[in-house]
Order: sequence, then C-alpha cells, then structure tokens
Amino acid sequence: MRAQPAQPTTPAQLQQRLNQFRHEYNNNRPHRSLPHHTTPTTAYTTRPKATPGDRSQDNHYRVRDDRVSKTGSVTLRYNSKLHHIGIGRTYAGTYVRLLIQDLNITIINTATGEILRELTLDPTRDYQPKTPKQNNSGPTSP
Repeated sequence: MRAQPAQPTTPAQLQQRLNQFRHEYNNNRPHRSLPHHTTPTTAYTTRPKATPGDRSQDNHYRVRDDRVSKTGSVTLRYNSKLHHIGIGRTYAGTYVRLLIQDLNITIINTATGEILRELTLDPTRDYQPKTPKQNNSGPTSP
C-alpha cells in the first residue's frame, strides 16, 4: 500500500484501497501455494461444501487426492484390495480429488472443479471401466 503513488487521506479512501487490494488478492492474483496456482476464490468455490443431511447411518467417508496415471486411471484401495478406476487418457497427469462414501465415488478435477466421473465401486472387479451409464462430463472423442 505504501508503494502506491497517491496515498489515501481519509478513512473512506483507505477503505476503498483495502477493498481493491482484497479483490485483486482473492480474485485475480494466482497463488503459488494453491494447486495449479489458482486464486483463493477459485479454490474455495470449486470445493464441495458440507450440507445438512441424515446422520443416522454410519457411513464411511474419506477424501483422497491423486494424479491420473499415463494410462488414464487412478487407484483406490478398498477392503485391502487395490482397484483401478478408468477416467480416460485425456486426463493423464491431471490432479484429482476422490470423494468416497462407502462404495460411491466422485472424482473431481482439482484445478477446475469439474466432475470427471461418478461411480459405484464393484468390489469384485480390479478394473472399474467407464460405462455409458456413468457420468463422464469430460471431452469425448469422435
């Protein structure tokens, strides 16, 4: 603020400068500490939010960050067994967040917040292929 050529002379001018700085810091300036150098506003708005719900059932929840492999899949351990979940080679190298509730899995691109895949894990299969019934909002090939 001191580096600015014109310094505020009234509390109202100071508040206007602070508001401008806050807007620039949160909405326009990329941050090295955040994934993909996003802005704080982008990082906050793309994360899933907690909502009120029925807590009567004892479900198993977890969140896991990963990176899509060169073959277009991520791995997930369930009941001490490793499962491979196909996302698509288009997303190789993409950082993702897995939201896991029992067997229900949502895979989100951490940079954009885009849901790449939603599925119910089949514990009898090592590889969880993409099927037309499951949500795949990513790019499609011709």
